[in-house]
Formats: sequence, C-alpha cells, structure tokens
Amino acid sequence: MTASKSSVSNEPITELQPSYAIPLVLIIGSIPIVLWQRWVGLAIALFGVFLLIQALTIRLQFTETALDVYRSGKLIRRFPYSDWLNWRIFWKPVPILFYFKEVNSIHFLPILFDPETLASCLDPLPRQD
Repeated sequence: MTASKSSVSNEPITELQPSYAIPLVLIIGSIPIVLWQRWVGLAIALFGVFLLIQALTIRLQFTETALDVYRSGKLIRRFPYSDWLNWRIFWKPVPILFYFKEVNSIHFLPILFDPETLASCLDPLPRQD
C-alpha cells in the first residue's frame, strides 16, 4: 500500500500495489492444457497474458471522495463514492473478482492488485454481503 498526498490538494491517496497471482496462475496452468486441448490452452494463456499486461499498466487509487483508475500514469476513469450503492469481493479464500455497483452501472474487475489493501480501503463504503 502506498499512501501519498495529491499534488492538487491535501487529500490522502492510497494506491494499490499490483498482484500478478491470477495472470501467472492462468499462464502456468495453461501449459498442461495446451498438451491436452491446444486451442483451449492457448486461449487461457492469451487471457493470462492480457491480465498480466493490465496488472502492469493499470493502477487503482483510493482518494477521500473517489476511486481513480489510471493507465500508464494517466487518469482514465473516476468513480465517486457518492454514486456507489454496494461492493463485494468474490471468493474470499482466494479473491479473484471485485464487484461494485453505482447508481447507473455495475463494474467487475479481476483482482490484479493487493486484495488486503483493497478490502481495507473499501471497508468504510456501503456494502452488500
């Protein structure tokens, strides 16, 4: 977890560190599948590579008022907490998917970042279990 101050305001920011667990499991797990079903194994490996690239380039920052999504250092989307209705992290033993619902949309994100820091940043927000 990285905490810093925004250059625009004194607002504290928590940036989630990347986690490469899911992409690496998919890539490594696809190797024996390629020997059994070539196209299925290649599709799984390709998806793993896609997620690995996302983990390398996407960053989530939690501010006082919103979840900011950055790609290669550029802000691509801001999700104000005031629009959130609920959130959930799926499959607690091995977190793989983060879901949150806003007033007008639903979002699903693979867990490509530290799940413990994610949960601690989300705790104060509205939640549905």
